[in-house]
Amino acid sequence: MIVRLRSLLTQWTAVVPVVAVVLLAFTWGRDLPGAIVALVTLVLAGAVLAAVHHAEVIAHRVGEPFGSLVLAIAVTIIEVALIVTLMADGGPKSSTLARDTVFAAVMITCNGIVGLCLLVASLRHGLAVFNAEGTGAALATVATLATLSLVFPTFTTSKPGPEFSTAQLTFAALASLVLYGLFVTTQTVRHRDYFLPVTRLGEVIDVDEHANAPSARAAGISLGLLTLALVGVVGLAKGVSPTIESGVEAAGMPQSVVGVIIALLVLLPETIAAVRSARRDRVQTSLNLALGSAMASIGLTIPAVALASVWLSGPLVLGLGSTHMVLLALTVVVSSLTVVPGRATPLQGGVHLVVFAAYLELAVTP
Repeated sequence: MIVRLRSLLTQWTAVVPVVAVVLLAFTWGRDLPGAIVALVTLVLAGAVLAAVHHAEVIAHRVGEPFGSLVLAIAVTIIEVALIVTLMADGGPKSSTLARDTVFAAVMITCNGIVGLCLLVASLRHGLAVFNAEGTGAALATVATLATLSLVFPTFTTSKPGPEFSTAQLTFAALASLVLYGLFVTTQTVRHRDYFLPVTRLGEVIDVDEHANAPSARAAGISLGLLTLALVGVVGLAKGVSPTIESGVEAAGMPQSVVGVIIALLVLLPETIAAVRSARRDRVQTSLNLALGSAMASIGLTIPAVALASVWLSGPLVLGLGSTHMVLLALTVVVSSLTVVPGRATPLQGGVHLVVFAAYLELAVTP
């Protein structure tokens, strides 16, 4: 009996993604009563944990930085599908959803995840050590993408309001794809060593010594289950989104809070994976996940939304307000000062978390 129970416990990561997709098929497009919403939320949490497990299996098989890239791209592709679907269903009130979700992703990753990982690693190991060259390149790409896509629309004059004209939106989409492609090439081919974990003495760790890598078959199964888990996470998140929207409206909070909640749900697998890496003193892996997710969120979402705007009705508002631009500028400055030394104390982690807390406070009470 104990052996069978142990076997079930070790197989739950394979069962939950399938259950999530089946539940998604039965609940898609329907109004859900309270009991079903509770069930969906429970399965959603299980799917998040399963996604983290399978992402770590794949990461261990392919090695860094490819493992971080797999999870970042997988989550972002499905995040894009969720944003486009909600924009298609939401009418005029969803005109700012892409902007709110992408900016929320940037704040969550660059301040929330980075701050939490630096704090965990520095408290546990005395100092959080990472490669400043690779992390600096990632931060520069994120800052450029965010400025091109989220700041410029506020100041352009071709269209009224914080919107791009068709030509400007096309340029922003192409620039995002080019920059993201260049970064991926740099990360995985030309300067892969810049994105590998380092020791206290600055030596690159190219092999994880903790355990043997899983077989190709096990990694392939995990890749399939990771895809199912992420589809389940995003699909079920969409299923409970009407409940979220009703709760936000009933609480008298701005509609932009919906984008924040969506980003928090979608980025939960990466948050857990990043913190686990920080606990193992693999801070560079944590930063690869955080900044890679921010980059993918902008670099893939903006081109997809630009393409979807061809058939979506209503305006596409991408420009940030003054408060959010100040927060973005503060994030870039603080992150730059964190990255330059290549090591961080609990203070740097705390600073990032305070900036993230300020973003959440201003999102709820602008």
